[in-house]
Amino acid sequence: MLRPPLVRKSWRDDRRAVLGWAVGVTAFTLIYAGFYPQFKSAAELKQDALPQGMLDFLGVAEMVSPAGYLQASIFGFLGPVLVLLCAVTLIARTIPRPEEDGGMELLLTVPVSRTRFARQRLAAAGAAATGVAALPGILLMILVPAIDMDIPMANVAAASVGLILLTWCFGGIAFLTGAVTGRRASVLAVTGAIGVATYMANAFSDMSDAVDWLRWLSPFHYFIGTDPLHTGWHPGHLLLLVAVGAVTTVAGVILFDRRDVGV
Repeated sequence: MLRPPLVRKSWRDDRRAVLGWAVGVTAFTLIYAGFYPQFKSAAELKQDALPQGMLDFLGVAEMVSPAGYLQASIFGFLGPVLVLLCAVTLIARTIPRPEEDGGMELLLTVPVSRTRFARQRLAAAGAAATGVAALPGILLMILVPAIDMDIPMANVAAASVGLILLTWCFGGIAFLTGAVTGRRASVLAVTGAIGVATYMANAFSDMSDAVDWLRWLSPFHYFIGTDPLHTGWHPGHLLLLVAVGAVTTVAGVILFDRRDVGV
């Protein structure tokens, strides 16, 4: 299939970064999931040692069962942090990097409209980020039955797709920020601040009924708050993540088309 020239160029430019993130996420998933039989005893000790308030903050009901262990180790914190960092870093290269490095003028000489330029750059970064975010799910589809973890594969698929859609949600926010500001630092700062704030909102909502409403403001609730490894698919929650990613992406393309671009 013939790929647009800006997509091919973006993939050539980002191939080392994408490969590095893919290797890191693969190693992380293999180590934590593949050694579950060996880590199970440590997980029991860790669960006994942690106060219930800390477990609530981490969004982990228990860490001993296969589903509880995967939620605590893969989907609860480190997994989302890795794939979101990858996505935000790659998307910060779509518009802000050439604008800051002075290469935007050359890129805009390609005979495409500004909106098509933005779409092709985003398509390249989005496809790479989606591929990296899909790795934990792909590997778990092999590891879960191989090491006899008692989790329905449909539930593993639900959590894995949720991780991808969480990446789309924050990827859209990152793209909108980059399209408006043209600055990588702004993309990292704004997306990082929103990520931390909404993660904390979801965590604190599990600790007190007085702030229970905060969970509805957090993308992390729509990703993992429904405990998909135990309860399976929640299409409404997942569609909301898609909607946030789509709206912010479209807004980013429109605002980039109207903005004075530094060349």
